[in-house]
Amino acid sequence: MARNPIQFQPGLSLPVFLEQYGTEAQCQAALFQHRWPRGFVCPDCGNTTGCRLSRGLYQCYRCHHQTSLTAGTIFHATHLPLTTWFLAIYLLTQRKSGISALQLSRELGVSYNTAWKLKHKLLQVMHERNQGERLSGRIELDDAYLGGERPGKRGRGAEHKFPFVAAVQTDEEGHPLRVQLRRVSGFTLAEMRRYAQQAIAPGSQVISDGLGCFRAFDTPTYVHERHITGGGRTSMANPEFNWVNTLLGNVKNAITGTYHAIRGQHAPRYLAEFEYRFNRRYDLKAMIPRFLTVAARTPPMPYRFLKMADYYA
Repeated sequence: MARNPIQFQPGLSLPVFLEQYGTEAQCQAALFQHRWPRGFVCPDCGNTTGCRLSRGLYQCYRCHHQTSLTAGTIFHATHLPLTTWFLAIYLLTQRKSGISALQLSRELGVSYNTAWKLKHKLLQVMHERNQGERLSGRIELDDAYLGGERPGKRGRGAEHKFPFVAAVQTDEEGHPLRVQLRRVSGFTLAEMRRYAQQAIAPGSQVISDGLGCFRAFDTPTYVHERHITGGGRTSMANPEFNWVNTLLGNVKNAITGTYHAIRGQHAPRYLAEFEYRFNRRYDLKAMIPRFLTVAARTPPMPYRFLKMADYYA
């Protein structure tokens, strides 16, 4: 049997990564290139002429505003060397199932709290990058929940369950192209209409089960196919939902094996991590340069915002 070229691509090995980003000077040069690809630009007045001071700051020739390489980016006010940040980016982007904050702290040699903050800032980059993307073409859609077994109400409406929508865009041969994993406030008609406007391009062919909220796609804007699947293993074996069921299985297995459990207020970032990696799996070597371009344009995320519930509704 022929090997899947995407699955068996070499990716970016650790020795090659260290050769490219192993020193602080290399990381600074890379970040400069991705933040200012055409040369320094003053963040205050937009002037393109300036100089680098002995303290490492950049000063604008016009307004004399001084800024650092990391100011105004996701790396803002960091006390960690960029080599630590870049290694964390490597570990997050090159591992299929992700890495927990505890394991990240061991790999980087930092405290758990530092690793947690660093990881969630990087996940915020992925989350913000995903928000403007919409699926199109043939799309398999399903409802799902995050959250383990706990006492009390079970099934839909359980307080410890966090609802999200899983969607997979496939090509003409039925192969998965891109996915979406988006937290929602609930499976209501109004909420699904909001999701449709933000996440699914007009003219798409949407394949869903018989859940009432999916009637939001019963409009001239979409081609909607509803399949009444019932429950149990029969519904899981329905070929119309092959890839979305596979996706959900992989997501839940990764959460169980890597994170064991996640907090509901941080669910959008964790879901964004799986979505980001899957949609860019075609070229693992390019993931770090592409990530740096987005990270250099992502505004700072202080800890007081990181620990708050993510806005998703």
